[in-house]
Amino acid sequence: MKERSGIITMMGKPLTLLGDEVREGDGAPDFQVLDNDLSVVTISSFRGKNCILSSVPSLDTPVCDLQTRRFNEEATKMGADISILTISMDLPFAQKRWCSAAGVDKVITLSGHRDASFGAAYGVLIKELRLLARAIFVVDGDGTVRYTQLVKELTEEPDYEAVLEAVNKLRA
Repeated sequence: MKERSGIITMMGKPLTLLGDEVREGDGAPDFQVLDNDLSVVTISSFRGKNCILSSVPSLDTPVCDLQTRRFNEEATKMGADISILTISMDLPFAQKRWCSAAGVDKVITLSGHRDASFGAAYGVLIKELRLLARAIFVVDGDGTVRYTQLVKELTEEPDYEAVLEAVNKLRA
């Protein structure tokens, strides 16, 4: 698997990403993750819908918590044609418990813990930690990646306004 070093950091320390970089205009790579009921979910499950794929290291960290809550809030303003998926390496049971405690009910949380296929397919699997980098991918209903954002410092939030602008372009 391809290794890419020095692209992201955690508290200033460089980390290595595994997998190929996904770029705007690419077909969205397929993957298998588990939902909170342990059912297998793939990106093709959302064909026909625009999707925000929000990749986070762990819902049990402050920035991931903020990011997922913010997208849950934004989801209340979006129509049914947009699905927001938060993908982490957390176990599905932990994700379900977190969503219940946080009141998150619009974002779909998915676990890549089993085989890390999402992280590898999207080039966001952190070699040193076996966690996912903080990244956003906007995929249109035809399965084309329309926007990408890889957050350079793992402890920082993404640029939400840029993500929402990309989604609004799809809806125009």
